[in-house]
Formats: sequence, C-alpha cells, structure tokens
Amino acid sequence: MLEKARAIEPQLVAWRRLIHHHPELGFQEAHTAAWAAEILEKLGCRVRTEVGKTGVVADLGEGGPRIAIRADMDALPILEANEVEYASENPGIMHACGHDAHTAMVLGTAMLLAKEKFPGSVRFFIQPSEEANDSEGLSGAPRMIQDGAMEGVDRVIALHVDPATPVGEIRLASGPSSGGVDSFFATIFGKGGHGASPHTGIDPIYITGHVLLALHGIVSRRLSPFAPAVVTVGSLHGGRAENVIPDRVELSGTIRFLEKEVQAQIHTEVDRALSIARLMGGDFDLNIQAGTPPMINDPGVVQVMSAAAGDLLGAEHVLPPIDGLGAEDFGCFSDIAPGAMFSLGCKIEGDERYLHNPRFDLDERCLPVGTAILAETALRLVKQLAAT
Repeated sequence: MLEKARAIEPQLVAWRRLIHHHPELGFQEAHTAAWAAEILEKLGCRVRTEVGKTGVVADLGEGGPRIAIRADMDALPILEANEVEYASENPGIMHACGHDAHTAMVLGTAMLLAKEKFPGSVRFFIQPSEEANDSEGLSGAPRMIQDGAMEGVDRVIALHVDPATPVGEIRLASGPSSGGVDSFFATIFGKGGHGASPHTGIDPIYITGHVLLALHGIVSRRLSPFAPAVVTVGSLHGGRAENVIPDRVELSGTIRFLEKEVQAQIHTEVDRALSIARLMGGDFDLNIQAGTPPMINDPGVVQVMSAAAGDLLGAEHVLPPIDGLGAEDFGCFSDIAPGAMFSLGCKIEGDERYLHNPRFDLDERCLPVGTAILAETALRLVKQLAAT
C-alpha cells in the first residue's frame, strides 16, 4: 500500500498545494467542498453535499460493515508569512493547521481504495469548521452528525499532521488522545466613575484582578494534581479612557480537560472565582459553552492501526503521543463509533514550523505515508468486521 501511495505522490502534492493556495474559513468552504465532491464522484463514490452546512459525505462500496475516514478542510484567520508559490491567495486566511494535507490524503485514500476489493463500504468525510464554532456553539463534526453522517458507521479513523515528529514516523496510543474543550464568557459589573475619585464608584478592573488570580488558581489549587486540565483567560476588555473607571469588564477563556468529573468541577470553580465580584460590591454574568468532548482512541481500532503502520513503516516508527490538551472535534465522531486518530510526522528538518503559526508548512513526503496508513487501516478494519 505504501508503494501504491508513493506512486500517486505527485497528485497528493498537487491537491494539497491547490487547497493551500485557496483557503476558506469554517462553514465557508463552498469551493473546497465542491471541488472535493467532484473528485470523489469521479472515483465512483456516491456523494452527498451540504452535510453539516458545507461538508461532503462520500460512500465507496456497498452495505456494511462501514468504515468512516475523516478529513477537515477549513483554514484559519492567519496572514501567511511563507513565500512559496502555493501561498494563500486570500490575505488573512491560511491553512496553518494542515487541513489542506488532511483533505489531500483522504482523497488519495479514496483513490487507492477505489482500486481495491473489500466487503462492506468506506465512507469519506470532508468536514467543515473543525477550528471554529457557529453562532450556536457547534463545530463541523456535530453539525455533520446532525445531518446523518455517522448513520451505519461501525468504525471511524483519521489523522493529524505533527510538525514536531519526523516524516516516516507516527504517534499513536489507546485512551485519551486530545482534551475536551469548553469556552466561558463573563462580564464583571461595577459602577463607573471618575478616575480621580475611585471611592465614589465600584472599579470592575480592580475586581477583575482578584478574579483573574482565582481563575488562574483553579488548576493548581482546586483540582487534583493527577487531573490534566487547563483554564486560560484569552480575552480581556475594559474601559476606553485612562481617567474613567468603566462600569464593566468583559473576559473570555478556554477550559481543557480529559475527564467529565474534572469538567464539572472546573465549571463550578469558574463560577466561584467570578463570585468574588459580588463580595467586592460588584456583580457578574457567566456563560459557559460546552464544546467538544475529549477524543478517546479505541484500543481495538488502535491495535489494527498500529499493526498496519508497523507493517508499512516498521514497528520502531510507531511512537507514543506527546502529552497535551489540544482539542479536536473528531472526538464527536469517536463518541458514536469506536475510532482512533494518529499523529503523522511532517517535520521540516532543520526548521520549526508550528501549528497555527504564520510560517507553518510541512514536508510533503509525509503525504503518501498518511494516505497509505489510512487506506491499509480501513481495509483491515472492514475485513476484520466482515469476518466476525
């Protein structure tokens, strides 16, 4: 399978560069979706469009068992700093997280599997908006699920590029693979006044200082040291003039966790931290939006995926994951059917190209590697399920 994937490497590179050159933000990927749908139709897939607003679902083969393979296709609101021929043509929008490569590899997987005989079927997801939520707080995965993308799916697999790992190596393990993520939005109310007479008002900026200390102490002082979690305040706005005490301060942040019990405790602690405002004469309003769940790699799927990757690359090139609490809405799919995602080494040797960075890029030799692992894993899973 790796030889077959390397034979189509020029096509994979061309697809990836085309997508990179024409990035689109979440739930705005109309051109990318239409282009991907056309390719999948030409490969013999039965294609549905506008799944989860702008997503694509394509089925290859007939009946069950059914294996789903997911790619995300949205870009980020980042101004690209790379000076390459395929750099973004849309100022302020860039594929800085490798979704261009993900989509190219899943299309390549469809190209390889279209030439194979297997029992059951394979379903391809070209998912919108992994990076951002819509006005109702939902990203692309739950939107696609609402539109029936996971109906009849027995297993689901995916990959994500990893610029910290060399080409030819992957990272994979059973259990938690990425953190759950919630967002919180708060307003701290005070009483505005003249900056020269702070005693006549209630200063929400002063109150916010105490609230921030409490928020930043949640993980270190309120949670078990054995519970991975993050509480980060990422946005803080208050006041317009240097000599005016405002009547409110607005802040927002992110919550990361691996366990539902920890999630619930953090919600309680965030509310408790903000209640300091009332003790100091002010008030607050808090809105916590539940996001995506933690992504849990199923042991059975991991076993098949790890064996496939080991046979293709050598078992010594299947490495344990790097710990972290980055979020991935693939967990919404793997909550419904057993699934797994692996990290694909794409490091440019001698250079640091981080995800979500204006200089992000990847070593394109990773493209046939990821394509081959997805295709081989899907074949082994569908055959294994058909035999049981």
